[in-house]
Amino acid sequence: MSKKKSPSPKKNNAKQLHKEKHSDKSKRPPRPPRTKMPEQPPEIRIRNFVEVPYGLSPEEAQLEASRCIQCKRPKCVEGCPVSVQIPEFIALIKDGHFAEAACKIKETNVLPAVCGRVCPQETQCEETCILGRRGEPVAIGYLERFCADYERLDGHVKLPKKKKSNDMKVAIIGSGPAGLTVAGDLALLGYKLTIFEAFHKGGGVLVYGIPEFRLPKEIVETEINYLERLGVEIKYNHVIGMCKSLNELMRKDGFDAVFIGVGAGLPRFMNIPGENLNGVYSANEYLTRSNLMKAYLFPTFNTPIMKGRKVTVVGGGNVAMDCARTALRLGSDKVMLVYRRAKEQMPARAEEVHHAGDEGVDFRLLSNPVEIFGDDSGAVQRIKCQKYMLGEPDDSGRRRPLPIEGEYFELETDLIIIAIGNNANPLIKATTPDIETNKWGNIIVDEFGRTNKKFVYAAGDIVTGGATVISAMGGGRKAATGIHRDLMGIKDEVVKD
Repeated sequence: MSKKKSPSPKKNNAKQLHKEKHSDKSKRPPRPPRTKMPEQPPEIRIRNFVEVPYGLSPEEAQLEASRCIQCKRPKCVEGCPVSVQIPEFIALIKDGHFAEAACKIKETNVLPAVCGRVCPQETQCEETCILGRRGEPVAIGYLERFCADYERLDGHVKLPKKKKSNDMKVAIIGSGPAGLTVAGDLALLGYKLTIFEAFHKGGGVLVYGIPEFRLPKEIVETEINYLERLGVEIKYNHVIGMCKSLNELMRKDGFDAVFIGVGAGLPRFMNIPGENLNGVYSANEYLTRSNLMKAYLFPTFNTPIMKGRKVTVVGGGNVAMDCARTALRLGSDKVMLVYRRAKEQMPARAEEVHHAGDEGVDFRLLSNPVEIFGDDSGAVQRIKCQKYMLGEPDDSGRRRPLPIEGEYFELETDLIIIAIGNNANPLIKATTPDIETNKWGNIIVDEFGRTNKKFVYAAGDIVTGGATVISAMGGGRKAATGIHRDLMGIKDEVVKD
């Protein structure tokens, strides 16, 4: 009769260790919920242009940072167009090293206070956060904003070490997100940089397109001042293509390379009857008057702008939300937003749609304007819209909006703002006809921003069409790499500093 073997001591030990390990996990305190950022109540904020969210306190930031599990292969970094080392800066916040966290971000992102406010983290870094698989992702955008604000407000801004000057000159056309990123990256590598900006203020879409209540202009000025302290020169009121051509910058002014970051600033209209009536604005003009030209500060700034009693905004993106929310703050009685798809298909950030709804914007969905009517003086009086339904998905993956034959309605309105996107800025192409563009007028580039013209590069909306701030910055970083490689004669795939 065989004897039953007793378990070996090694097996018993392994089972016990496994049991203890899982027992320890069950005893761990639950991970705290995602921190909610406090903000102005809707009934108060619609009467001012002060920033809506208040930001996190140091205690709230550290609590939120404690949620990060510090993945060995962080997907969040892959989701960031400029490859911010997200777990590293979050770990610094958790340990109370707030200024150091801001410095860590600035290794790859020269505009952290901007990106922390306006970038769509929910579809980029936060979308790939592993915590989001079973709950809410880490509030990466909130934390980026927190440490950037801490650095700025507490006077902890430090300049990084620059390389010795290499005597190479680079011209940057446009001081928007792409141009500022190129300037920040190349300044550290020893280049002499000159930004040519068409307006009297730097920042591009950051100053003329995004309202004060979403992005205070003081923050943009601080970020630009940081670049100036790095040695970047900015020449305002310089419209390249008018005062100088691109070729003149290289042949007469001696620039070794030129970067084009002029954006997509040509307004797009619907080409419907009545669009030329008084009281029809492009989103570009409306927001530029309010933001860059400070119409919202009347009478301190005497910039004319129509306020409208009943305002209609056409579009469903972030720009449309900005127009609608600005109109409310300028004193309109009613603001309606006409969009041809459903709310869940809006390209605007969910946060912006939510804020607009809370503030009282009236969404008129699945509808599209077909004609605008005016009174005897030529002023807008009402708008006619066709009802739509959703069909099969189109190339964007969203269900295609289809007009319903014979189904129309009219809205009484005295101000209409068209916010359906922009076309490429045509000025560079008009004065440099040999630069290659696609059928939409966007400049064609390779993976490092190189155009068909030697030592001429481009990135941002002039390449991609209307996109996000952070995607423009990502393109700017790639173009900076291309410029550095080409001017230094680096042929391999890795840039060696």
